[in-house]
Amino acid sequence: MSRLAASACLAALLIASASPGAAQTSGPMTPNIGGFPDSPLIPPPINATYPGIIRYEVDATDLDRRIVSVRQTIPVTGRSLTLLYPKYLPGNHAATGPIHLLAGLTLTANGQRIDWRRDAVDPHAFHIDIPAGVSQIEAAFQWLTQSDNANWRVVMTPSMMNLQFEKALLYPAGYAATGITFAPSVRLPQGWQYGVAMETTSFENGLATFAPVSLYTLADSPMFAGQHYRRIDIDPTGEDVHLNIVADEAANLAPTAEQLGHYEAMVTQADRLFGSRHFDQYEFLLGLTNQMGGIGLEHHRSSENTHAPDYFTSWAKSAGSRALLPHEYAHSWNGKFMRPADELTANYNVPTENSLLWVYEGQTEYWGDVLAARSGLHSKDHALVILADRAAFYENQAGRQWRNLQDTNNHNLLGYRVPGQWPSWMRGTGDYYDEAALVWLDADTLIRERSNGRRSLDDFARTFFSPEGTDGSWTPRGYTFADVVAALNAVEPYDWATFLRSRLDAAGPEAEAPLDGIARGGYRLAYVEEPNAIEKAMHSNWGSDFRYSLGFALAGPTQRIVGIQWGGPLFEAGVGAGWELVAVGDRVATPEVLREAVTAAKSGEAPIRLILKNGQRIRTVDLNYTGGLRYPRLERVEGTPDRIGDILTARRR
Repeated sequence: MSRLAASACLAALLIASASPGAAQTSGPMTPNIGGFPDSPLIPPPINATYPGIIRYEVDATDLDRRIVSVRQTIPVTGRSLTLLYPKYLPGNHAATGPIHLLAGLTLTANGQRIDWRRDAVDPHAFHIDIPAGVSQIEAAFQWLTQSDNANWRVVMTPSMMNLQFEKALLYPAGYAATGITFAPSVRLPQGWQYGVAMETTSFENGLATFAPVSLYTLADSPMFAGQHYRRIDIDPTGEDVHLNIVADEAANLAPTAEQLGHYEAMVTQADRLFGSRHFDQYEFLLGLTNQMGGIGLEHHRSSENTHAPDYFTSWAKSAGSRALLPHEYAHSWNGKFMRPADELTANYNVPTENSLLWVYEGQTEYWGDVLAARSGLHSKDHALVILADRAAFYENQAGRQWRNLQDTNNHNLLGYRVPGQWPSWMRGTGDYYDEAALVWLDADTLIRERSNGRRSLDDFARTFFSPEGTDGSWTPRGYTFADVVAALNAVEPYDWATFLRSRLDAAGPEAEAPLDGIARGGYRLAYVEEPNAIEKAMHSNWGSDFRYSLGFALAGPTQRIVGIQWGGPLFEAGVGAGWELVAVGDRVATPEVLREAVTAAKSGEAPIRLILKNGQRIRTVDLNYTGGLRYPRLERVEGTPDRIGDILTARRR
């Protein structure tokens, strides 16, 4: 267990001997350098229950101005209080709480205004002196949601909203999230309906009132609401799993019986994989929209997801995105019920550590793809396309020369999913998803090989994410690296610690992508000059992708050059970010024209001439590349066991 997890695991492992009264006691004062009143230290969370219930009222009806108004009535004892705005948001693995969007904070007690002071070091904390005789205070403020996705994603549109409570609340410092009780209500536009995992006690005239819940449950129970809404039972064994759909247009609320059958099969296959459920109900929240910002975010009893408006009505076109819901569903077991101990923090202002994201996200990515195939959301051919793309990306990734996979687990703490100009060199967020998924394929195929097919990573999933006696339990549990190794050894004895560390810590010129699972699975990575129909359907932008030939891709109508491969032909020609492709030879540039030029250059008679533009600059670059077009594909190695095929096959029990 990490140093943080040892002191912050669900508050029970915090300062257990501290008394409840310590939560409201001011600590040592900071030096008064700026002439302002000194700020007390923010009290750390302890294992105690906050006295009283916080009434929490949300008004989400101001759609035109996209403003969410909040009023909280907070019981108080003592003469001081520190309120916190959530900073480390679950599932973000970083300090992403948008404090910049909180405005208008006004505190009152008995009708009189009370001053507050923002903490001098942490802007997410507000210190308050409580007047004598005051037993409760009211806090009113606004969450100023955004009109575009430039800085924060759009969460309110004229026809739907994604209400994330942790971005629109304050809570008392000094307590674990499980020890603070909220009584929530939400006022919605007239005629709207909603999906949420909390218990509704009443819903009248647009006002939804919910049973009191802990702050932990409130922050873990987002709402999707909208004018066009449909709730569908997709649980073949009961009525515990639902698909809640909100759409820009009512016509898009139209999944077919066959499509819903795939989602029912996903629920069945998850039951067979994990062997138990750690929830009373599960609500998929799915927005079909091109107006609200995209999202895929896990919660214990629900998930936030978006797809294109025509996701169901243009089913063939959506093939590349169908693993999203299986991924988020698998998170209910891996990441929510069982999660890395260093992410099991007491509240949302205790820093998170990310040492095991390669399990939390990487193995979930693996199971999301597997469940998509086992349920029929993806065919075997679809799944092989995903694997081929993943393998090719990491086979050609130069960044492994200096940065190992383990280090990318901390990428969010460097700046939440900050894009870079050189993704193949910088490495980042995607690696602890996708490269880690290759590591888990390696582990799965190795277990199958060593046990002659009698055991697999499925056995690990059943025992590790559903320990004996936990069926129906919601209480999260933390795991460590040693726990992962021990559970793998219980399935198949092997030196799993070395197996994992050698793949997590490898860096340098000799470090290779973890592709052994593909070979052991019965396939080889190859490159072809023309994608087949399924590959084109999975990647609608295939024609603009030259990463594995010329070392870049094209984007947008201006043919902007993106994704330059470190060490690729264009990189070696001295070209960086910011350029547009104007012409190829004497022809106006289009992806088709460039593809023709790459094919023609195979003869070696002339270089590929590119005319580039960057602002007022024009540049001509000759690329002496003769390798032709290259698109990845997995080819079957005849005479070897098709272990990947076995992994993707639906389980019968």
